[in-house]
Amino acid sequence: MTLAGNQGAGLRVAIMTDETGWHTAKLQKALRARGHEGRCVDLADCRIDTTRSAHGLVIPGFGRELPDAVLVRGIAGGSFEAVTTRLGFLHALVALGVPVYNDPRAIERAVDKAATSLLLHQAAIPTPPTWVTESPAEAQRVVMRESAAGHAVVVKPLFGSQGKGIELVGLVDGVHRPLPDLAGFGRLAYLQRYVPQARVPGHDWRVLVVGGKAVTAMKRVSEHWIHNIARGARCERCELTPALAVLAERASAALGLDYAGVDIVPSAVAGGLQVIEVNGVAAWRGLQRVTGFDIGQCLVDDLLDRRLGGLAGARYATGAGA
Repeated sequence: MTLAGNQGAGLRVAIMTDETGWHTAKLQKALRARGHEGRCVDLADCRIDTTRSAHGLVIPGFGRELPDAVLVRGIAGGSFEAVTTRLGFLHALVALGVPVYNDPRAIERAVDKAATSLLLHQAAIPTPPTWVTESPAEAQRVVMRESAAGHAVVVKPLFGSQGKGIELVGLVDGVHRPLPDLAGFGRLAYLQRYVPQARVPGHDWRVLVVGGKAVTAMKRVSEHWIHNIARGARCERCELTPALAVLAERASAALGLDYAGVDIVPSAVAGGLQVIEVNGVAAWRGLQRVTGFDIGQCLVDDLLDRRLGGLAGARYATGAGA
């Protein structure tokens, strides 16, 4: 695509989301503050129609045109085929020159916990020992070996969020807890050594990285061993220390993310901190409650000023012949 030179016009940004609400309202407000428009679109409603235009994509609310940029706020779950098609749609937009924030390749790395763990390990970022296997026998051996060494093991769905479907096995409170049937985990075992908390209630940190820089953080405190807000943890204001900032920035960079929510736990090893997850479509409502600046505006400013090179007053020529 080429710049149309229409310097007075505002950009039309597609906010890809499977639900509208607080987050999308914040993003639309931030775009309006910069003179641009944010239109909410569900990727499930987008389609391919090669009879309609040269580019072959149909995005509700954009007619035969393409958006000037895309901000990915949420991708609905579904069958493997459906999710593959939705991500493929984002890949097609990138190939057509539409800036997509976060890039779909980075989202794929973050959504796939196995890929995340492998990339963190390869980048020498402190993260718990991790095993991924389709073999129930091998998974059982890992759990037995870890249990014998005095460790508990976290079993997670490969694709999942908000602490849903997570189980603790191995040596738990002095008793061996066996591995569950992997049928409930897509017949694949993603196993990660549990990092025990020194006290109860325990906590972890969520650090938000935007444009490669850690910008804010919160402490998530809970009596439960899972510290997700969706599981009842409470948000507390905390200092964004240099150690937290550097570790979160390295984790985000390892996955190639424009913005990321990086989950870090206190640890008795690895310099006292370990990264357990990196979220490529991170929510920030809880974090906003303990942050003194507008996070939605921070994200929009990064999209416009860094990804679009400051050309926020220009419009991309994305007509039917594009």
